[in-house]
Amino acid sequence: MILITGGAGFIGSNLQAALVRRGHETVVVDSLGCDGKWHNLAKHPPSRIVHPDDLDGFLGSRPPVEAVFHLGAISETTAVDGDHTWATNVELSRRLWEWCADRGARLVYASSAATYGDGAQGFEDDFSLAALERLRPLNLYGWTKHAFDLLVAKTLLSRREQPPQWAGLKFFNVYGPNEYHKGKMISVVQVKHNEVAAGGPARLFKSDRPGLADGAQSRDFIWVGDVVDVMLWLMDTPSVSGLFNLGTGRARTYLDLAHAVSDAANKPRLVDFIDMPASLRGQYQSFTQAPMDRLRTAGYAGQFTPLEDGVRRYVRDYLGAADRFV
Repeated sequence: MILITGGAGFIGSNLQAALVRRGHETVVVDSLGCDGKWHNLAKHPPSRIVHPDDLDGFLGSRPPVEAVFHLGAISETTAVDGDHTWATNVELSRRLWEWCADRGARLVYASSAATYGDGAQGFEDDFSLAALERLRPLNLYGWTKHAFDLLVAKTLLSRREQPPQWAGLKFFNVYGPNEYHKGKMISVVQVKHNEVAAGGPARLFKSDRPGLADGAQSRDFIWVGDVVDVMLWLMDTPSVSGLFNLGTGRARTYLDLAHAVSDAANKPRLVDFIDMPASLRGQYQSFTQAPMDRLRTAGYAGQFTPLEDGVRRYVRDYLGAADRFV
């Protein structure tokens, strides 16, 4: 049995689909709500759905879980409720770590590129305590993800019990199907597609960094299928543990992305630059790029989908199709 927290969400439901195709029994921990989130699971329902409020009771029943993929989190980069975000992103993660260590279950958990802050300290996935302590996340979400990475590092140094395999994945900018429920947190790819499909220009933020041209802000955009492939590889490679970046290793500009979306939708390359909201100024990452050496050294040999290919697949196979779900 494999447990997936956040299993009805974006990345979680893509992983759920892949595990079901492999024939695994899965349990999803999530809240489906009333906004159609169930569609993310419609083609590959799990054996059971456990509401997050009932997770402790479920774990207390000693289910035969061999691996936990902990993807559930407060993921809004604009989150402001510190108590709720800490309880979800840190305390729940700590309880799952301890439960997996006690039961001998493997654990893969979601960290984030938001832990790197403005990138001044680089993007190396160095798991030494000294390296982690130099990072300065820019927002509450990134800070709580960073806090759990620190907790894991300190746990390992103290030689306290740990899961037989563990991996933290620092997701960079993931895009792909089944993100439609995310509201303002949907990927830039879908936002730009909605704009150009309606006949307008792709709207991009003006740069707030001196010397950086409008549209030249860049991120490491990664296709969700590549993220799932890495998680499946970790499940197939129980000897590998550690904290790993998960991006493509190549930053691309927002202008590149806007052009890729327009091309995939067969629309002209029209771009309009708008002022960055005041709420994002000083908290906006103008550059992210994932060094992938540690994952490669650990043995992962899969190839990452180029931006244009991933965007084309997303736009034509999902966003422009009658059935948008995996």
